[in-house]
Amino acid sequence: MKALVIGCGISGPVTAMALREAGIDAEIFEAYGQGAENVGSFLNVASNGLAALRALGAHQQVLATAIPTPRMVMWSGSGKRLGEVANGLRLDDGTVSHTVLRSDLYRTVREEAEQRGVRIAHGKRMTSYEDTGSHVTARFEDGTTATGDLLVACDGIHSRTRALLDPHAPRPRYSGLYSFGGIVEDAGLPGEPGVYNMVFGKRAFFGWTVATSGATWWFANLPRRLGDVPDDWKPVLVKAFEDDANGSADLIRRSAVEPGLPVHDLPPVPVWHRGRVLLTGDAAHATSPSSGQGASLAIEDAVVLARCLRESGGHEEAFRRFEAERRPRVERVVAYSRTISNSKAAGPVARVFRDLMMPIFLRKSASQESLAWMYRYQPSL
Repeated sequence: MKALVIGCGISGPVTAMALREAGIDAEIFEAYGQGAENVGSFLNVASNGLAALRALGAHQQVLATAIPTPRMVMWSGSGKRLGEVANGLRLDDGTVSHTVLRSDLYRTVREEAEQRGVRIAHGKRMTSYEDTGSHVTARFEDGTTATGDLLVACDGIHSRTRALLDPHAPRPRYSGLYSFGGIVEDAGLPGEPGVYNMVFGKRAFFGWTVATSGATWWFANLPRRLGDVPDDWKPVLVKAFEDDANGSADLIRRSAVEPGLPVHDLPPVPVWHRGRVLLTGDAAHATSPSSGQGASLAIEDAVVLARCLRESGGHEEAFRRFEAERRPRVERVVAYSRTISNSKAAGPVARVFRDLMMPIFLRKSASQESLAWMYRYQPSL
């Protein structure tokens, strides 16, 4: 059996590796003409995502390029400590959640996939596909085609496959936030290595962690009308944080601020599969970064899909089993993440209420045990 994997971000290579573990040949087709080695800032790979990578024998390769970040401390813009929550749960071998440059994670999983025999074709932007019932053929913008037994979409939140599979599929929805991030050497911000400091500021949200090297990894979420893009984001960000009781504004002044990216997620997608075509990862259930689960959910998908295909009598049964296992979990994570994003975009009155209620929320709804449903999920092949 051969699978055509559409997209070579993070989901694509991991999915291809998992399929090969299940005895399915997999070839990746990437729209862009080159890799994404220098694209993006950094992201969280939670302990559940690392557990899924461990099932593929690939977690150590990712850990080698990442920094451990097992805890989060929440602050108000006035400097009040609101509480603390675990960023994931420690695995049985002691592994905790890690933060990694997106480009490093992409490079690591792509190289690992290639070492395992996965073929990757660049410059292959899919324009359409044909499912004949016995096989599926993808057509690409350059006029070429590829034929396989399955087509697995790993082409992200703006998935072309999703639109082809179901023209009525929901479009990505804007969270109300623009996202920024950077790394500053010797920034001078206080912080214990391994701890994320999360600040619900007066006008925007700011987070940072200090690596053992002394470098400060920071990100910001700025409430903004979609499309309202200034010529220079730096003064806009400085103004957003200049009244907060921390060094965020000074850190931004010292940073090279790249253009902000609007944060989107997906409402529930009614159709995940039809015939020999399946959506996975962000193509099926994109979540905002607020939960720190986007990459982890995609990695989980890969492992579960491979197991379902190996254990089922055919692809139709496998796809049904995959959706039945994954949909309740991922939609719960998307909803949870959206709730957090909404709190970051709170108005003046809502901010006061949020800061008063946050300590109670952290004790009751964001404690280590209350979030076990998210972090203790450990799929196996």
